[in-house]
Amino acid sequence: MKKLRILLAMLVAAVWLSPAAAMAGEFKLGDIAVVQPWARATPKLAKTGAAFMTIRNTGGEADRLLAVRGAISKKAGIHQSMMEAGIMKMRPAGAIEVPAGGMAMLKPGGYHVMFMGLHAPLQEGASFPLTLVFEKAGELRVDVMVMKIGARSGMKMKH
Repeated sequence: MKKLRILLAMLVAAVWLSPAAAMAGEFKLGDIAVVQPWARATPKLAKTGAAFMTIRNTGGEADRLLAVRGAISKKAGIHQSMMEAGIMKMRPAGAIEVPAGGMAMLKPGGYHVMFMGLHAPLQEGASFPLTLVFEKAGELRVDVMVMKIGARSGMKMKH
C-alpha cells in the first residue's frame, strides 16, 4: 500500500510539473487562482480586443473581481455579452462574484475583459501582462497568451 501511495504521489507531481501544466498558465494569490488567461488575435485595424480566463476561489469567503488594468489599450474593463430579444448585446458588467469554493468563468459570449483603444493589434503567439484587482485578495498580475483570431478557448489543440 505504501508503494502505491508513493507511486501515486510521483505521478501527481509529474503531471503538475510537466511542461503542459506550466503552459496551462495558472497564477495564484492567496485563495484565488486564475487559470489559462487568453485573448484572441485581432485584425490590424481593430481598436478593441477581449481576454478570457477561469478564476477559482479555494477559500471559505467569496471574493469579487473589481477591475482590470493593462497597458495594451487606452481603457480596459469587465464586460458581459448577453442575448436580449434575439440580439447579442455587450455592456460593462461591474464586479464579478467569485463564490467561496467556486469559480467564475470569463469566456466568449459571457463575461470577459474588454480592451478599448488597442495600441497595437494582438498577434497570435504573443503574450501581454494584465493586472486583476480583487476586493479581498488584492492585485494579481497574469500573463495573457494570444490565440488565433476566432479562437473559442485558450487550449492549443493538435489534430
